[in-house]
Amino acid sequence: MPYGEGTLSWTQAASLTGFCWVTGQEDTISKFPVERAPTLCDPFVASLPITRAAISTLKNPFDAETVCASDALAAHLDELQIDLGEGPCWQALSARAPVLVSDLQHTRSPTWPSLHTAIAQFGIHSVFAFPLFVGELDIGAVDLYADTPQLFTTTDVARASALAAAAAVDVLNQALDRRPAHDGDPAQDGPFSRREVHQATGMVIAQMKVSPEDALLLIRARAFADGRSVRDIASQIVNREISFPL
Repeated sequence: MPYGEGTLSWTQAASLTGFCWVTGQEDTISKFPVERAPTLCDPFVASLPITRAAISTLKNPFDAETVCASDALAAHLDELQIDLGEGPCWQALSARAPVLVSDLQHTRSPTWPSLHTAIAQFGIHSVFAFPLFVGELDIGAVDLYADTPQLFTTTDVARASALAAAAAVDVLNQALDRRPAHDGDPAQDGPFSRREVHQATGMVIAQMKVSPEDALLLIRARAFADGRSVRDIASQIVNREISFPL
């Protein structure tokens, strides 16, 4: 699946990397302290030639904040990018494309001058960033760091892209779960409004060629971004005032 087309469940993406929470290989598990709870960053570190990772949300309606980090240095570098408003995470999300810098220490004209100096001081050699988005909703990015120069292969890019697509869905679902109950959400709607949401879901399936679960997620994402109810968005879809893709 090309990056950004449709969505993958977290289990589907993890299966692409061979990552397993229970039966992972020794070198995979040893990268993380035993007492540390698993995070969305772990599969990236486990299955890619990197040292550390961090995931952040960057655009409204999300707060600009770190969602998870594999270690304290990754968290610090992520916070620097948020504070400076520049860096690979911002560039990746703005372009909706991966940012791949295999040897940052020898980059003569860094794209992010303020951040470049800070990263170099910590001995980071490689930086890779992948955007997080679902449909039209920009969410944030995942930053991947290596302490030695690394060149991402086509397979590495595909694997990181799949994990990023899955992480985007998971971050969005977490945000939706924290959202206050809103009149018109499918779980609270009466029979009539539920039929309208189902109809809108079917229209999005036809337009985007995605699964019913992903179609409903796109509708919920649009409602979340606009600060409106799912039923309002569904009504506009049914009335052909909104279509996907935009």
